[in-house]
Amino acid sequence: MTTTDVSRAQAWVMAARPQTLPAGASPVVLGTALAVYDGVFAPLPALAALVGALLIQVGTNFANDYYDAVKGADTDDREGFTRVTAGGLIEPRRVKYAMAGTYGLAVVVGLYLVAVGGVPILVVGLSSIVAGVLYTGGPYPYGYYGLGDMFVFVYFGVVAVTGTYYVQAATAVAGVPLGLPAGTLPGHVVVASLAAAGLTTAILVVNNIRDIESDRAAGKRTLAVLVGYRWSRVEFLALVGLAYAVPVTLVAVYAYPLSTLLPVASLPLAARVARTVLSRTDGAALNPALERTGQLLAAYAVLFAAGLLVGVA
Repeated sequence: MTTTDVSRAQAWVMAARPQTLPAGASPVVLGTALAVYDGVFAPLPALAALVGALLIQVGTNFANDYYDAVKGADTDDREGFTRVTAGGLIEPRRVKYAMAGTYGLAVVVGLYLVAVGGVPILVVGLSSIVAGVLYTGGPYPYGYYGLGDMFVFVYFGVVAVTGTYYVQAATAVAGVPLGLPAGTLPGHVVVASLAAAGLTTAILVVNNIRDIESDRAAGKRTLAVLVGYRWSRVEFLALVGLAYAVPVTLVAVYAYPLSTLLPVASLPLAARVARTVLSRTDGAALNPALERTGQLLAAYAVLFAAGLLVGVA
């Protein structure tokens, strides 16, 4: 399909990048499963956390599409999925308005979460939006200077899981919390969040390995550009390995049930993706690998949740 064959509706779907939504939803699934396991599950905050996470994910996708285009980072040499701004499918100002509108909806959802979780959620929500915009926008787009991996690890991993758990645990707290009430964020939840952080960041690593040459030519210094193919692949393996170390740690250190090891069943998929990442640099191979890494994250999250639910039963 050429760009001239793409309808306006299809272009907006492309801009939203639905293939990235597992990165927004899976950490919420993990955080909610942990809340169920600990007996603090609250359905409305969990649903709001999911909607908010997906809106921030889509808003960040719009921001990246817009800012990468206006800064000249998206060129004809890029091997990734079509970007609608650079490809001329949607006017830049409309993508910018969509970014602002999506983040605005996230703020509306966030108002409810702030009413439940107080100041900690206010800080997390606003900083998530600011970080999403500054990833490729602003005077110093940190995604262009090797800091994008850290942003994804923290916000789409650790913060997404722990924040989801916290807003549910906070429903038992009287009043609007000004700080972090005792017992609302146990250490084992932080440990569990590292699994989502690892696999979510691994998605970005695959993306950046694919784009090393075009990003270097465009002056976009991602971590992959800075460290090269070999160390980017080491990073990918370390992040995936971290995810599989988490359930073992929860069982060995925090006395979680053996069913917590259920995510290990997704290892064959992880191995298939790793073989591609370790041997290929072209978009023809890494675009499907990028999608499979998202599928790996989703499968891991579902298996993790199932393992905890079995443990509760």
